[in-house]
Amino acid sequence: MYILFALLAVACNNNDTSDSNSNSVDSNYQSAKETLVEKEKKQPKKFLKIENEKDKKNFWGQTVVKAYLVNTASVVSYKNIRIKSLYYKEGQLVENHEDIIDATIAPGDKEKIKLKYGTPKGTDSVALSIMQAEVVEE
Repeated sequence: MYILFALLAVACNNNDTSDSNSNSVDSNYQSAKETLVEKEKKQPKKFLKIENEKDKKNFWGQTVVKAYLVNTASVVSYKNIRIKSLYYKEGQLVENHEDIIDATIAPGDKEKIKLKYGTPKGTDSVALSIMQAEVVEE
């Protein structure tokens, strides 16, 4: 009888321990997620990048740049993303432009962008960079 009672008591204690461990894991996960959200909100430029940047001249002589804006954040969405375009001729900066991309980009998503500008003759390369972005508040 005593052995049965001891086994029952040990079994009940094991269940309580696992519940407290799962609560601890949930709590740790929640605090890590909140920390990640704060980091993603404070530093949007670290979580946004530009991929597959290609440029060419169109029929009218404009430089057309096609690329993708990619949100690598885990939780935060961004909108109103400011991009700076730098146009070079033989290694020298000849022109620059700023654009605001008015799309909302969710975590893990990408947005196709296309920029067109009349640039000086002989422009041979383009560089795009992200200047800033707004956080979408939910």
